[in-house]
Amino acid sequence: MKIGILSRRPSLYSTRRLREAARDRGHDVQVINFLRCTMAVEAKNPAMSYMGAPCRPDAIIPRIGASVTFYGTAVVRQFEMMGVYSVAESQAISRSRDKLRSLQLLSRAGLGLPVTAFARSVKDTAGVIDLVGGAPLVIKLLEGTQGQGVVLAETRKAAESVIDAFRQLNANILVQEFIKEADGADVRALVVGDRVVASMIRQGAEGEFRSNLHRGGTAETTKLTTKERRTAVRAAKALGLAVAGVDMLRARRGPLIMEVNSSPGLEGIETSTKVDVAGEIIEYVESHAEPHDHE
Repeated sequence: MKIGILSRRPSLYSTRRLREAARDRGHDVQVINFLRCTMAVEAKNPAMSYMGAPCRPDAIIPRIGASVTFYGTAVVRQFEMMGVYSVAESQAISRSRDKLRSLQLLSRAGLGLPVTAFARSVKDTAGVIDLVGGAPLVIKLLEGTQGQGVVLAETRKAAESVIDAFRQLNANILVQEFIKEADGADVRALVVGDRVVASMIRQGAEGEFRSNLHRGGTAETTKLTTKERRTAVRAAKALGLAVAGVDMLRARRGPLIMEVNSSPGLEGIETSTKVDVAGEIIEYVESHAEPHDHE
């Protein structure tokens, strides 16, 4: 089978592991810098070229960064129009990248979430703070990734100042309740298809409430409860993702979903759990994609 990995950087751990796992199973693998793809949009004859040559793999694995979501999802959509199987559909990637939209979809599915408020006017700052139960609270930029644009406001005055500052910059923000009992830790469940294939708990560095590994956090394998597993799988399905990293907080009232990632990094979870997650993803592609005639 011909598999294309849509990634701007072949040297990234996740890209390398997916390529290795596919080659180990005898597939023809190409890393495609999707920003170099050219789309021909024509009635009943959509086509794609990559660096000047026709490009039509049997399946693609999108690894699209948040900063290039628009063009990346356009490329995925073009491949879909050509009948190429994608492990992450363009629509699902778009859903996951819009934090507010994804939370609304998770809410509709009845999944546990931190209480979240969203408003546009600076006149509604006090009401937004009250909606999430007051300070301490977490303020998030809608466009932030890997913990960037996330602020913990420990007092009401600090919350008002941060919210108003973001609003003056015309930034879209979410305000969420702070889950104190999580103690700076969260759980990442890696979902492939209808099951969790690996899970880890991430602990923020001392004095840091964000648990992102990029910010000095640590990770180790953890055993999920039945409810946590079901929550992770349902969250991925709610957004239409076959492969997803579901981040949850362990709260007294049960697992609360923080985010669902459509391009989860593999290094942290493979290193901490020793699970061949890349191989699980390739096996999923094998069971869902059909080879084309490449004559």
